[in-house]
Amino acid sequence: MFRLKVKRKDILRQIALQLFLLAVLAFVLFPILWIFSLALDPRNIDKPLELRLIPPGASLNSFQKILVEPFRLLCKDPSDASTCMTFPRLLGNSLLVSLGTSVIAVILGASAAYAFSRFQFIGRQAGMLGFIVLIMLPASATLAPLYVLLTQIKIGGEPLRATLPGLMIAYGSGALPFAIWNLKGYFDTVPRELEEAAIIDGANQFQVFYRIIMPLSTPALAVTILFSFMAGWTEFILAWTFLEDPSRFTLAMALRAMQGQFATPWSEFAALSILMSIPVVAIFFGLQRFIVSGLSMGAVKG
Repeated sequence: MFRLKVKRKDILRQIALQLFLLAVLAFVLFPILWIFSLALDPRNIDKPLELRLIPPGASLNSFQKILVEPFRLLCKDPSDASTCMTFPRLLGNSLLVSLGTSVIAVILGASAAYAFSRFQFIGRQAGMLGFIVLIMLPASATLAPLYVLLTQIKIGGEPLRATLPGLMIAYGSGALPFAIWNLKGYFDTVPRELEEAAIIDGANQFQVFYRIIMPLSTPALAVTILFSFMAGWTEFILAWTFLEDPSRFTLAMALRAMQGQFATPWSEFAALSILMSIPVVAIFFGLQRFIVSGLSMGAVKG
């Protein structure tokens, strides 16, 4: 009887736990379902009380407009539709900027983090504290100095500020402090015995970093890539300030341009939001196995 009561209590506890988890899942998924509902609603309504989870006359017209039709708000010549940006062109610009931001953050961040982790030099502690300050600053706080610096550098008579590589550098500078802190903390946990063994075998410092440290730091590198990509993918304040040519605009800028002063096409806005989230979700699931992987997987014994 006692064992039966214990089993019954365990079953009830598990049922209560599962119900609680289902409630949390519903709470988390509800805003996502609401966005999907808004994207399928052809009425483009802006009154929350009139929204329905299953909208009347639901259709995919908003997705079709985003994917096929040009963005009338992003045109060199508003009277000429051929000069307007389209979703594929905006997507290409966003991918280029975001991937470039990730490359800058990983290459420069990893090399700087390794120096801060393994070497002792003057200003080491002050440098790490400075990175904390930079992490706490919003992106808009660095807008003015970046604007001035990137305007002074010209490529083919055009300021670097107004180009996509200039935007990559601006985003990369904002992603570097987090990348350095994240990777430095991870490098600190890598056993130094592995480096010493490689040096004894004849490896130089660069080979130790490239062949030993980097492969063992794949989880931290995956996190750095993901966050750097997201920083370049969703930011639009610097882009609106720096870029002038609509042919270089990004998806985040297009999403912001949809928000009108008096009216907003909410169905198209929700559809573009959903489409913008797909690459980020795909990259997350692609890097998930690296994020959850172990550190050195038994490389050091005893």
